[in-house]
Amino acid sequence: MNARDDSGHLLKHASGYHAPVLWNDVIQHLVTDPVGTYVDGTLGGGGHTEALLQALDAGGCVVAIDRDDDALAEAGKRLAADVAAGRLILLKGNFADLPTLLEAKGIPKVNGLLLDLGVSSHQFDAAARGFSHRFDAPLDMRMDTSQGEDARDLINRLDVGDLIRILSRYGEEPKAPRIAHALVNERPIETTGQLSAIIEKAAPRGQEMKTLSRVFQALRIAVNDELNALERILDAAPDLIVPGGRLVIISYHSLEDRRVKRMMRSGNPEGTIHRDIYGNSLSPWKEVTRRPISADKAEIEVNPRSRSARMRVAERKDDTTRSPRHPI
Repeated sequence: MNARDDSGHLLKHASGYHAPVLWNDVIQHLVTDPVGTYVDGTLGGGGHTEALLQALDAGGCVVAIDRDDDALAEAGKRLAADVAAGRLILLKGNFADLPTLLEAKGIPKVNGLLLDLGVSSHQFDAAARGFSHRFDAPLDMRMDTSQGEDARDLINRLDVGDLIRILSRYGEEPKAPRIAHALVNERPIETTGQLSAIIEKAAPRGQEMKTLSRVFQALRIAVNDELNALERILDAAPDLIVPGGRLVIISYHSLEDRRVKRMMRSGNPEGTIHRDIYGNSLSPWKEVTRRPISADKAEIEVNPRSRSARMRVAERKDDTTRSPRHPI
């Protein structure tokens, strides 16, 4: 089947707000119990949530979370019937706070957790949100515009050393010192257009677009504390998912994927596999996909933003399972 023939299937759950990446793979790997309770920790436009609701039986339930009021409003309209039926619970919040959010709803455990990391198509395409260097708009970049420091305040407040650390750590930008000094010299910086012009001038010739992408990524991650949020939910997930339940995470750059891979393989952020006296891994996870799942050519053709997606899957192990070498 070619991309033209398959586009309707691939974009089945897409909307003008966002096109969910790898949605069919997500459903195949996430759903282990059709009447279970699942969490979509990154609701966005509701595409993955819609696909999940359609895959579950009538007794199944989805808890969907997002920091973005626009996303909650969009999905609330789109999936109003499921909300009214009690099959969908919409919550505003950070997925890092999932233990508290679930406790408030009286949900002790879930059968699966999905995280589609990064920024939604709507956030990139809405100029006023300040996520993209394609537009000239106020520097914001907050996923939750009701709280926290925006990118403008962050850029204009931090010293050169802090800016270098952010650009190096979160953008893996090789010219971080040069760009950080350029930003400080041109302050105050108020808009994405100003920021882009400074970056393009400081970037090596021919590397302007890549440098823009790395710097905007770094600032966005810093503004939203994205990596700390990811580490918090990875640490909490084993206590939230029932044995046999699944953790599915889609990441878009190596900073995220590296952390996900380490936790799924070892159960700790260092990636060190600890073993019991019988040589069995003490990780709470069993990897379902040793290598990440990527979008195929057909999906990339109809949804170019899926090109960088990497999906990893792990299953919660039963803590009571004995080693096969345990003496009887």
